[in-house]
This record gives sequence, C-alpha cells and structure tokens, in this order.
Amino acid sequence: MGKIYPDAKAALEGLTFDGMTVMAGGFGLCGIPENLIAGLKASGVKDLTVISNNAGVDGFGLGQLLETHQIRKMISSYVGENKEFERQYLAGELELEFNPQGTLAERIRAGGAGIPAFFTATGVGTLVAEGKEVRNFDGRDYVMETGLVADLSIVKAWKADERGNLVFRKTARNFNPMMATAGKVCLVEVEEIVPTGSLDPDHIHTPGIYVDRLIQGTFEKRIEQRTVRQREAV
Repeated sequence: MGKIYPDAKAALEGLTFDGMTVMAGGFGLCGIPENLIAGLKASGVKDLTVISNNAGVDGFGLGQLLETHQIRKMISSYVGENKEFERQYLAGELELEFNPQGTLAERIRAGGAGIPAFFTATGVGTLVAEGKEVRNFDGRDYVMETGLVADLSIVKAWKADERGNLVFRKTARNFNPMMATAGKVCLVEVEEIVPTGSLDPDHIHTPGIYVDRLIQGTFEKRIEQRTVRQREAV
C-alpha cells in the first residue's frame, strides 16, 4: 500500500479521536512536525495527552494546540518557553507529568522496544520517585519507570524514500527516531521524498517498517532564541 499522502489533513484522516495520546518529535523548535501539529489543530481533536520533550512556544509548535485548549495533559521534560503553558498549569487547566530528560527519552525508547518498565537511579529520593517502586540493586536504590506508547506518533525527518525509510539531519535527530517506533501509528513529514533505492542503506536512521503515512511538508523552521554578538573588527 502507498504510504505517501498529499497533506497533513489527508494523512490524519481516520486516525484522530478525542482523548488520544500523541507523541510529537522535536527538541525546542528543532525538528518539530510543524505541518502535522497544524493538522491536529485544524482537526479539532481535543483532550489530548501529548508526549513531547517540550511544549513549543506561544503561537508556534505545540503552543498552537495549547492556545486552542486541545491538550489536556503534557508528559514532558522542559516547558519553560511557553507563557500560555504556565498560565494553564497554574490555573489548573492543564495536567503535567514532569520527567528528567534522559528518563523521558528512555521511557519512549522502551515503549518502542516492547519493554514495559525499567529501573533508573535518576530521581531517587526526589518528587520524581513519589508513588513509584524503588528497588535496591548492588547497594544502590533505583526507581521504576514505565515505557511509553502513544496512539499516534508525529515525526519530522529530513528525507524519506517511497517506502518510508527515514534520514534525519543533524540536531533534528533528537526524539524523532525513538518516537517513530513507539506509536501504534506513525505519521512522518519530510522535506524531500526520493525514489525507493535512492538512499544508501547505511545512511537510513529509521526503517520504513515503522512508518505508516508520509507527507512532504513546507517548513518555517523558526529559531527559538536568537543570540548574536558584534562581529569582531578585522
């Protein structure tokens, strides 16, 4: 069956429902699935649980879904760039499950690998460990964390072939590859789609077997924080 769809609306058709769990790739605004996030907003789906390292910024990325109150709960690591997130959380309008960043990454990887739970020393003795099993191994305490699986993963890659084999570019190879494995359905947007056989097999980061639907998008690629300095005199 063909995996290529004309746009985000077509790719999302039949997959969204209220109360679903969505994994959204990216780190800050780097490597985020801009088109599929916009497609979710346009779909009107609500009461979402979103698993993502962060929550975008006001008015862009996942921030768009916060502004329309389509997100009920975030499972995240860092949310400090979004004032609307802060407002909703402090007002009791948004649930938040905080994770240490490495723990979040491993929970997603574990979910994709079929591992239901694992033990880590990160968070022992802190609020992170409250209500969780703590077990001692070789004289050191470890807290049990569960793997994460989503109803839908939305992923941004650089290039794909027609079978959905993916190549990520530089820093955009962040949470995207592991999220591609941890969704019951995986939607991917890319900058370029090439014929099958065009990609060097050694350069493929995510095999196409994980990818269900694929679109070629257009991207704004905003910079989250721009820091510049004066050019030194020659």
